[in-house]
Amino acid sequence: MMSDTHLPSSCAACEPSNKEILLIKTGELVLKGLNKSTFESILLKNLRHKLKLLGEFKLRKAQSTIYIEPMDSMFDMDEAALRVSEVFGIAAFSRAVVTEKNMDAILKAAENYLYNELAAAHTFKVEAKRSDKTFELESPEICRQAGAYLLDRFSHLKVDVHNPDVMVVIEIRDFGAYIHGRQLAGAGGMPVGSGGKAALLISGGIDSPVAGYMMAKRGIDLLCIHFVSPPYTSERAELKVVSLLERLSRYTGNTELYIVPFTQIQEQISQNCPEDLFTIIMRRFMMRIATIIAGRFECGALVTGESVGQVASQTIPAIACTDAAAGLPVFRPLIGMDKDEIVSISRKIDTFDISIQPYQDCCTVFTPRHPRTRPKLEKVLEAEETLDANKLIDEAISGIRKRPIRNI
Repeated sequence: MMSDTHLPSSCAACEPSNKEILLIKTGELVLKGLNKSTFESILLKNLRHKLKLLGEFKLRKAQSTIYIEPMDSMFDMDEAALRVSEVFGIAAFSRAVVTEKNMDAILKAAENYLYNELAAAHTFKVEAKRSDKTFELESPEICRQAGAYLLDRFSHLKVDVHNPDVMVVIEIRDFGAYIHGRQLAGAGGMPVGSGGKAALLISGGIDSPVAGYMMAKRGIDLLCIHFVSPPYTSERAELKVVSLLERLSRYTGNTELYIVPFTQIQEQISQNCPEDLFTIIMRRFMMRIATIIAGRFECGALVTGESVGQVASQTIPAIACTDAAAGLPVFRPLIGMDKDEIVSISRKIDTFDISIQPYQDCCTVFTPRHPRTRPKLEKVLEAEETLDANKLIDEAISGIRKRPIRNI
């Protein structure tokens, strides 16, 4: 999460006519050729949804930049910057002040808007970008005049063109002059909804929320599925998953959680199948049920948080047996990551502390003492013949509950 200390702070001395806005640069979208406008439209829609509760604002696109202009004096720019940092499809963004396209106004705005940063810094650099070629000065002269002006106003400063404490960026565009500091990193990736839809099998652990985040970053709109086994799993375990998805929704947007009763299936597997195959057979049932749910909502894939070799059910032979039960492609964005890498992302997206709450999910129920790490599919299918799989699946599907997850 981005903290306020990383955001440029404006000075009370800023003139009222100099309005603060957000300038947004897209990333991969520029490579999309003839489809670029479709991706940009999805990004604009996602931004509108993300910012709609903060007040009135104007959103427009020009010169490879998206402009967010507050129309309401109560519009919270700190919160807006934070929310923009969580929107996939954005490579970088800046808080900027807009002023008239003349050097007197530009110099005064640069001094006032970046006053706090310049006053606290030791070094600075001015960078000018002149996309409006009718402006009377070229970029090097803008830099020279602005540098001299700021050195006169802040006598303690020195120029450092290689590693300055503060960047002073002056952009001369068609609609005005924009002054801002160093660009802030966006969330990257592609706009959610631009890459199709998939069903995320989410537990209460560390991995699956990270897997959902990684797929949303590639533009995938997620539907979520969680399996519960009362009385072996508690209501708190379910609420833990809801909390994880609410936190994740800052990146993924609104979603629906489908809660599947799984107790009877697990009990039947435990009573009728070899203990060392319990986890594999359980996961195959999950895949079959998830495929049915996903098909009802036009999802093109399933998503799991598996990583090769992390547990016994995540060896290559075990994964092959699991996938044989799925009727859709299974995406595993964490497949080659180690636990430290996964934990690092979970901390970044603020799900780690929720994931480690001590409420167990159904994946820990009836855990075999010695799980088979190299299962053979024919042996798994033979063990499943002792079960009335279709009846068990139908009963589980009929008991599904839906819970909306809303990004507020």
